[in-house]
Amino acid sequence: MPRAKRGTKRRTRHNKLRNKAEGFVLGLGSQIRRTSEAIDRAGVYAYRDRKVKKRDARGLWITRLNAAAGAQDISYSRLINALKKANVMINRKMLSEIAIHDPKGFEGIVAQVRSLAPAN
Repeated sequence: MPRAKRGTKRRTRHNKLRNKAEGFVLGLGSQIRRTSEAIDRAGVYAYRDRKVKKRDARGLWITRLNAAAGAQDISYSRLINALKKANVMINRKMLSEIAIHDPKGFEGIVAQVRSLAPAN
């Protein structure tokens, strides 16, 4: 029985790995075992960071809202609390966009809910 070295199948599999590892440096893109490990690790980071990206974006919106609310002499937490009490269903992303691009509109929203905010 002839010896089978799996030439074309192995080469195809290795080429797939090399294509996924495009841009990897120092043997992480050329040594097959290290390439495979690097691709696995990259996939783990990519999965994790898809969640982290959403977390970071929300933090940015909250920071922007805190600054905009501070300019209106109300804290972020009191503003959010007042918005919930007034049943204003605008999410933090849209509120931060309004605060940046339409300061007068944001001022109007704050004025609308200011009476519901707890006193200092």
